[in-house]
Amino acid sequence: MDVSKVADQITKVLVTEEQIKARVAELAAEIDAAYAGKELLLVGVLKGAVMFMADLSRAMQIPTQVDWMAVSSYGSGTVSSGVVRILKDLDADVLGRHVLIVEDIVDSGLTLSWLAHNLTNRGAVSVKVVALLRKPEAAKVDVNVEWIGFDLPNEFVVGYGLDYNENYRSLTSVAVLSPKVYS
Repeated sequence: MDVSKVADQITKVLVTEEQIKARVAELAAEIDAAYAGKELLLVGVLKGAVMFMADLSRAMQIPTQVDWMAVSSYGSGTVSSGVVRILKDLDADVLGRHVLIVEDIVDSGLTLSWLAHNLTNRGAVSVKVVALLRKPEAAKVDVNVEWIGFDLPNEFVVGYGLDYNENYRSLTSVAVLSPKVYS
């Protein structure tokens, strides 16, 4: 969906559809080069990474397998509980494999740090992270993100998989949601 359809709910567009397409192609080429000659398992983090994972995997030229995890560190509120729960685990075994976590956005880094550690403990040969978006100012733990699409200010963003109350995921751009929508 084009952001113009919800313009009254958006304060500004931070990353356009064209910028996303161009950066996803660049990231795919970089990842292809890094994993040339290796088998790679892409692990998408549900639900936010669906759009990014689909576009990234189609842009990549090396063979990959894909799997999904859903993890949560949120209780019923909007603040992390600090306790990570696996809501949907992988179908594939990561033992002896190269794993690339595909994440929509890195903010506090708490859940992503836990996830990378968890997959390493399961016996993955390597675990790296690609994130389309990162909010450096929101970081609470240092997480090594090998590939980053865009750095953003610490504002509430939606679009390209990111949601508020399960809405706005289908926006083709990444935009700041107006506080009037969620306050």
